[in-house]
Amino acid sequence: MSTGTLLAIVIPVVVVIVLIALAIFLDRRRRRRLRERFGPEYERTVDEAGGRRAAEYDLGAREERHESLDIRPLDADLKQQYSREWSGVQEHFVDRPESAVHEADRLVTDLMRERGYPTDDFEQRARDLSVEHGRTLGHYRAAHEVDQLASDHRATTEQLRGAMIHYRVLFDELLSDGDRPGSGRS
Repeated sequence: MSTGTLLAIVIPVVVVIVLIALAIFLDRRRRRRLRERFGPEYERTVDEAGGRRAAEYDLGAREERHESLDIRPLDADLKQQYSREWSGVQEHFVDRPESAVHEADRLVTDLMRERGYPTDDFEQRARDLSVEHGRTLGHYRAAHEVDQLASDHRATTEQLRGAMIHYRVLFDELLSDGDRPGSGRS
């Protein structure tokens, strides 16, 4: 075999190997970035989607949708207003725990709407929140489940208390988000 023929075989093989290695590297980097961005929501989405590729496609679509939203921080007056409302919701918990959980859900939804998130459907709210709040989204899902139980008067006082704590985690993050570098839209 001549040197020219050998090079004609070896060079394309090397190029293909390099391209495969590059594709694997980029795929792993993308996966790592999605895991870091979405936190526990990444694994939850993999389980729901039935596989990593479908989940990563879904998470990418969430990022694209999120980019089109006008997510904005709150001004100081609105932050104070929402903080006062939250304090009122917590005070109501002692006498009316089910009602307080419903109020907490409403207040978190109102805060989301104020920040620029669409709020029509819970699952879509969760998908939209997952892009910037993937690490606290589990709190929102847990609180929402208890809120649903409370609607049927099937939640225990301990579950209701837990829901308030869960709502508070997301509430605090949404209230302060935009104050941190890298949060919200640029």
